[in-house]
This record gives sequence, C-alpha cells and structure tokens, in this order.
Amino acid sequence: MNINELVRDLKNRNFKPLYLLQGEESYYIDKISNYIEENVLTDAERGFNQTVFYGKDTDVMTVLNAAKRFPMMSEYQVILVKEAQEMKWGKEGEDSKKSMDPFLSYLENPLRSTILVFCYKHGKFDKRKKTYKAIDKNGIVFESAEIYADKVPAWVEDYVKEKAYRINARASAMIGEYLGNDLSKVANELDKLMLNVSAGAEITAELVQDNIGISKEYNVFELQSALARRDAFKVNQIISYFASNPKSNPMPLVLGALNTYFTKVLKYHYAADKSQYALARELGVSPYFVKDYEIAGKNYDKMKTFRVISYLRECDLRSKGVDSTGNTDDGELMKELMFKIIH
Repeated sequence: MNINELVRDLKNRNFKPLYLLQGEESYYIDKISNYIEENVLTDAERGFNQTVFYGKDTDVMTVLNAAKRFPMMSEYQVILVKEAQEMKWGKEGEDSKKSMDPFLSYLENPLRSTILVFCYKHGKFDKRKKTYKAIDKNGIVFESAEIYADKVPAWVEDYVKEKAYRINARASAMIGEYLGNDLSKVANELDKLMLNVSAGAEITAELVQDNIGISKEYNVFELQSALARRDAFKVNQIISYFASNPKSNPMPLVLGALNTYFTKVLKYHYAADKSQYALARELGVSPYFVKDYEIAGKNYDKMKTFRVISYLRECDLRSKGVDSTGNTDDGELMKELMFKIIH
C-alpha cells in the first residue's frame, strides 16, 4: 500500500487495528501518525481514548495493557508508539508456544476497537520476526523509503502543487541541491517559503535564494554552470567566495554535488538517445537543465569526464587527510581541483 492509498483509507475511516510505519524517511511516518492522532477521534473522545507512548520510556507489556482496554463512549481508542525503534520489544523464540507470548497473541487477534500504531523510524523492522508477520497479516505495514536525491525536485513540485502553488524547474532543483533529501526539512522550508508568496503564484529561483539563504551569484549551481563552460574567471570567483564562507558552502556538500553533476555528464556521453526528453529521463533532471549537460558534454569528452571524477575522489580523500601530499587546506584544495578540472 502506497502513501496515497493509505491516506485515502484513513480519510474514509477504513481503519486497521494495527499499523507498523517503518523506514529511513521519517516524513511519511510523521504524516500518517499525525493524521491518525488528529483525526480519528473527536476532541471530546481523545481525553479518555488516546494514548501516546515513546519507545525509550515504554515496553511491549505496557503497550499491550493499554491496547486491551475498551474505548469509553467512543467507537475506537488510539494508541501511538512514537520512536518505536527504541522500545524494549523483548525477545522472541524463547518459547515456541504462542500462548506464552501475550503480546504476540494480541497481535494475532487484535481488538477491532483499538488502533495501535508503531512509528519505527530510521530503519526497517526485522521481517523474520513473528511480531512483524502478525502485524502484516492483521494490519498494515507501511515502508517510508528514503528518497533518492535526484527525485527531490519532482517531489518538491508535487508538494507545492498540492498546496495550490507553482514552482519553476530551477527553483525546485535548487531546493533539492541545497536541502538534500530530508523531506521533513524540505517541507518545512517550503511551507515557510509559501508564506511569502500569494496563493497560486509561482515560486522562482530568486525567491528561493532570498528566503533560503542561497547566494545569487556564488552557489553550486553557478559553479557547475561555470565549469560546464570552462569559465576559469567565474569558477575562481565562486571558489574564493566558498573559501570565505565555509559554513554556508561546506566542502563535502560541494564535492558531492560536483560528483553527481559529472556522473550525469558521463551518462550523457553514454546515452543512446540524446533528444531533450530522453536525456532528461536518463539523467534524472528536468528538461530545463538538459542544455547545461549538452554544453558540458561538448567541453568534457568521455575520458576527460572520467579524469574529473577521479580528481573529485582524490580531493575528497585529501580533505580527510587520506593520501595527503602537502597542503590540505580546503580552500587551496578546491583551487587546485578547479585548475585540474578546467585544464
């Protein structure tokens, strides 16, 4: 069951007695659990029928005792176990008889009047365990998988569209590049950004720069563009700015972005179909950015691109003190790296 199907069922009040919300990406886990917490019961019902536990402060028997209660003057009671990955789950397999494990027995035959939700973040629950199998059989197991970095711009566009706003391709790509793939962080910044835009208006790259603290002239996008054109003067301007503002432009972020960029340049060289939309699909970028890769592809042939990726990896190791031969100052390393890339 995907997120849209699950939310639709919740809105239709088609509830299951058990939910295991698991995965590396906490955004959807929070979205689902917050919806259940805020919408299943009325304000009057919550006082007697809604309980929230935190994993590090509870265990399965405490949760079990709460789950076995019947609701008071309500069709349902809701029990949420947040940070369930930290809960004392107990050991399985010490006794093969199910009757000797009251928690497992409950999961095999849960009360229909109890909605028990486990929010298991930053990893997956072990599928081999009997508890997992029981929840999967009698409830819903939802995995909130980590989103790949190249998918963030499309996610941003969908998120903004749901809120009745628009965003251009450069702005969504810029957000993905600078905020990464932590969707909770991205959504929070987008919500703040939309407060400064009239309903239905388009969010532009300029608005992103003004409100998320990205320099208009000196950012990774401009660096990539300057490198693509082999514009040494502009590259050196940007690198000097980065060296003066290391907290805003940390070296690992810059190297990671450039590695991603030149890996896509390499994909450009190997692409059989170099039409705009085919390249956009192959590279995982908006068609708006395909021209940038075409320019880079002309200025960096296949072998040069391989060497650039090698330079980036070498610089990363040297910045960490590995295979260091001489100065490891980040600013100097970046200047040396840019020289190698351009020349």
